[in-house]
Amino acid sequence: MTDRENLPLAKALNAGLRAAMEKDEKVLLMGEDIGTLGGVFRITEHLKRDFGAHRVMDTPLAESGILGTAIGLAMRGYRPVCEIQFDGFVYPAFDQITSQLAKFHARTQGAVTLPIVIRIPYGGHVGAIEHHMESPETYFAHTPGIRVISPSTPNDAYWMIQQAIESNDPVVFLEPKSRYWPKGEVNLAEASAPMVQTRVAREGEHVTLIGFGAQTTMNLQAAQLAEAEGVSVEVLDLRSVSPIDWDPIFDSVRKTGRAVVAQEAPGNVSVGSEIAATIAERCFYSLEAPVLRASAYDVPFPPARLEKHYLPDVDRVLDAIDRTLDY
Repeated sequence: MTDRENLPLAKALNAGLRAAMEKDEKVLLMGEDIGTLGGVFRITEHLKRDFGAHRVMDTPLAESGILGTAIGLAMRGYRPVCEIQFDGFVYPAFDQITSQLAKFHARTQGAVTLPIVIRIPYGGHVGAIEHHMESPETYFAHTPGIRVISPSTPNDAYWMIQQAIESNDPVVFLEPKSRYWPKGEVNLAEASAPMVQTRVAREGEHVTLIGFGAQTTMNLQAAQLAEAEGVSVEVLDLRSVSPIDWDPIFDSVRKTGRAVVAQEAPGNVSVGSEIAATIAERCFYSLEAPVLRASAYDVPFPPARLEKHYLPDVDRVLDAIDRTLDY
């Protein structure tokens, strides 16, 4: 490889995992069908071949068991990376994650760290069935003691998975599955930013548009269409859902005076709700309009043929931009 490669996000994740495993022999991969098969999305393809079955382990179909085993391994000095095959499959491990993984550092007054990464393909726009297109980020962002991050580009995926593995905190690593295949440039020599830093993906003057994961790509498309109508949209990519890097958000909103938060998850009691509330608290005197949200509807994820009506598309994002400009 050269210092710069044009890779799909899936291949960038594979390269990032490989780099982390080469750097630290304590890094282990665990999950359902991740070894010989290379995972259903082939994120771990060839890693068992190159690092052995003692470091890339196929597990039973038991998410609670995967996390429980990983917690024990982390206590003994290893750095497990657990793959949850699909977003909706994480719930059997919810007790292990929220009651044990998130609490142990505080419970031991800092004496024990659990450097575990939980990789979760998440989100829609892939035409899948129930439990295969969910956005569970709010459950984990609401839980103190866990970091929650989500890359939107191949370059971020390559570096953020390595930064997550190097972190001594538990990390829920949300992978936008609808972005697995589009390619982007990856700088293999130098990371662009820490994984907790909010990124200005596009500069603008009239409206601040905030999102993360796959939504960032849609937000950039909306900003491009808005530009044709004379509206300059500044697009922010959170990258870290918990904790959130607030300063770039506040700086942008104080400049534009307007904000729209877009997400694939339902809007009620969500990450978008928290962002909107915090902007209202911290940027009140700069706002020219209420903070608006574009989100999925507050109903269970529908059958695949209806997902285009359920998930926020470019038109719904543009509608929110138009509404905030009408004030």
